Amino acid sequence: MSSSHGAWVRGELDAIRGADRWRHSRPFDALGPAGSLEGRPVVSFASNDYLGLSAHPTVVAAGHEALDRWGTGSTASRLVVGSRPVHHDLEAALAGWKGTEAAVAMPSGYAANLAVLTTFGGPDCLVVSDELNHASIIDGCRLSRSEVAVSRHGEVDHVDELLRNAGSRRAMVVTDSVFSMDGDEAPVQALAECCARHGALLVLDDAHAVLGPDVDLAAVDGLDVVHVLTLSKALGSLGGAIAGSRDAVDLVVNRARPFIFTTALSPADAAAALAAVHVVRSPEGDALVGRLRGHVDRLRPGHPSPIIPVVLGEEQAALDAAGALLDQGLLVPAIRPPTVAPGTSRLRVALSAAHTDDQISTLVAALHPLRTGSARAGAR
Repeated sequence: MSSSHGAWVRGELDAIRGADRWRHSRPFDALGPAGSLEGRPVVSFASNDYLGLSAHPTVVAAGHEALDRWGTGSTASRLVVGSRPVHHDLEAALAGWKGTEAAVAMPSGYAANLAVLTTFGGPDCLVVSDELNHASIIDGCRLSRSEVAVSRHGEVDHVDELLRNAGSRRAMVVTDSVFSMDGDEAPVQALAECCARHGALLVLDDAHAVLGPDVDLAAVDGLDVVHVLTLSKALGSLGGAIAGSRDAVDLVVNRARPFIFTTALSPADAAAALAAVHVVRSPEGDALVGRLRGHVDRLRPGHPSPIIPVVLGEEQAALDAAGALLDQGLLVPAIRPPTVAPGTSRLRVALSAAHTDDQISTLVAALHPLRTGSARAGAR
């Protein structure tokens, strides 16, 4: 780097450190939730492997078989030569799972959100986006060249007001189904009815929707809906997907730059995700969801997702709490700005069906002092 750029970079890094927002990655040597972090044994409550399928024997075997048949990579974009039979099998399974006419696989969930928003947005479109939507949605809104109206979190009346003000323009409402930092659900049924009244497209990012919401969107007359899916959380693989009507998916395939101009999802990842979909749709999958539901209820009865925040306020308080838990062999990440708003730094507990009952008991006991204190302070 030149001296001028080097000085700028060092200044930026010093500012990050000075704000207690320094981050770095650490190698976690694990198969499932238990493993070794920097030489110490820990149990992770940090991953999004909600059903434990990343280590499921059937899912792992499917990945191995795909490696032997097709090799390590897809070698090109889907429209050039990168599409393999397993990609199409996966898309058919995802469409069947979501009850849509079609689906298209993407290299990541992030890319899927960029693809949807840039395909269906544009200067003639108003996008209404929940204020707590994921960064990939925010970036997709920016890249779409649409006018963006940010709606108050979970307030359907505000969404309705913004759509009424859209006039004759096309409109799209985009929201996480389950929000990644608070673990709360969007009011999907009410949003669907609102979109149907206004003729707006509803885009649902279902990345964290493993326990719900369970809404029959097909029963909402006049609703156009597109689902953004991830293969890297409850399905335990890597990648993303878009599911919707045949016309909607065809438009993504022909217009979405994040699909057209990138190498396809690897065959092994696609095969693992396909096997995971079959597990999820089986009685075993129902049992895994039930086990996860039980774990959640032990920490926070009735909470709608496996994401349980313990809000502590300042960055250092969250870092100190995460460090204290790590000393007890529990990996629970501290989440700080800019991921969450200033003053709402927190621990983000992510539960998995792969956790044992004893691991959950240890976590409950370790969190009790923190949760009691945050409750007294009025935190979630």
